[in-house]
Amino acid sequence: MDPTSLATPVPESSTFMVAAYLLYLVVSIGLTVWVARTLQRNGAHFLHDAFLGKERLADSVNHLLVVGFYLMNIGYVALSLKEHRTIWTVQEVIELVCTKVGWVMVVLGAMHFFNLYVFNRIRRSSQVRHQPPPVLPREYTRVAPQQQLPVTEGV
Repeated sequence: MDPTSLATPVPESSTFMVAAYLLYLVVSIGLTVWVARTLQRNGAHFLHDAFLGKERLADSVNHLLVVGFYLMNIGYVALSLKEHRTIWTVQEVIELVCTKVGWVMVVLGAMHFFNLYVFNRIRRSSQVRHQPPPVLPREYTRVAPQQQLPVTEGV
């Protein structure tokens, strides 16, 4: 018996699947890197303002946010790689890659808005802490004294 005859035949669609997976990974990871660098570069200015000149703290927080961004998004890309249907044509490869990349872009957009929300909360809380105290009131409203009800024990 010939050992090559025992080999499992490779399905015709495997070439298309490998091409779709590679294209999806390249585009998705490329988009993730581009968005992360943009967020890191532009978020640094925002964080420096939020941390009131504490450059090292702002840079450290910025770096930690970018690491979390990479972990979340590349993890999502890896988890959504698997496709359960068989791909037979180039059209299906394009449709699959566009759908998967579209979802990655939606996740990247959601992460972007989440980062903006976090940056804004940090900035707002630091600004509130450093505002001058509020102005003392100039007038008061008198409240009529309330009558005391007798307290009964054992009820």
